[in-house]
Amino acid sequence: MKILYFAWLKSKIGADEEEVSPPAGVSTVSALIDWLVARGPRFADAFEHREVIHVAINQRYAHPGDPVGPDDEVAFFPPIAGG
Repeated sequence: MKILYFAWLKSKIGADEEEVSPPAGVSTVSALIDWLVARGPRFADAFEHREVIHVAINQRYAHPGDPVGPDDEVAFFPPIAGG
């Protein structure tokens, strides 16, 4: 699974992307975030306010209960402001 991080998530985690292999039980966006948070303080800090973080799976907006799989590209990004 490829994970992309944008804006302050990238800054807090210290990477803009990574390849990961979550355990088999990680099958939803919410479970993926839980697994990432358990990886250490950088991830826990980045996802501290997960309710404001947006996610896309294979370049389509997704929700916490949506499924994720090993071949997916998952992007996490903060709210987008415009003017």
